[in-house]
Amino acid sequence: MTTWIALLRGINVGGSRRVPMAELRTALTDAGLTDVRTHIASGNVVFRSDRTDRARLTADLEAAIERRFGFAVAVVIRSAAELRAVYRADPLPDAAADPAHRHVIFLSANPSAERLAAIDAAAVAPDVFVVGDRVIHAWYPNGLQASRLASLLTDRGLGVTATGRNWNTIGKLVELSGGGE
Repeated sequence: MTTWIALLRGINVGGSRRVPMAELRTALTDAGLTDVRTHIASGNVVFRSDRTDRARLTADLEAAIERRFGFAVAVVIRSAAELRAVYRADPLPDAAADPAHRHVIFLSANPSAERLAAIDAAAVAPDVFVVGDRVIHAWYPNGLQASRLASLLTDRGLGVTATGRNWNTIGKLVELSGGGE
C-alpha cells in the first residue's frame, strides 16, 4: 500500500469554500481510502491506498470532494517518498532559518519553458525560486503578502494546477506520512 499526500487548493480561505476536516476525512474514507488524516484546515490529507494510477486517484479525490461539498476543488497528490525527496532536496539552504517564509509550490505538471522564462528573477528580488520536477521552491524573505513572485507562481501564471505550502507544513506532512514507504 502506498502512503499519499493530497494537497487541496483554495479551501477554507477567507470564509469561502468551507471544508470541515472531519467531513473531508469521512468523504475520503467513504471513497475507499484508508488511514485518512488531515493536518491543519488548509487541505492537507495523508492517506493510504493500494491504487497507483495517480491521475485516476486525483480525479476520484476531486469527484468525492465535489460530491460531498458541492464545489470543485483542485487536488495535487504526491507519494510520501516524493514528498520526502522534495523536503530533503532543500535547494534554498540560505532560507533554512526562515521556514515560515519558505514555500513549496506543488504542480500538477511541469509548466512550459516559456511560462518559466517569463518570470524575471531580478524583477521579483529579493524573492528567489528554484524549479524542480513538478515543484517550485520559493523564498519570500519579506513575506508572502509583500511578494512579487507569489502572484506568478499560480495556476494562471504557470498554466498548471499549483498549490503552495510553507516549509513547516511540509515538514509536518513528511512526519505524518512516515517519511516515505
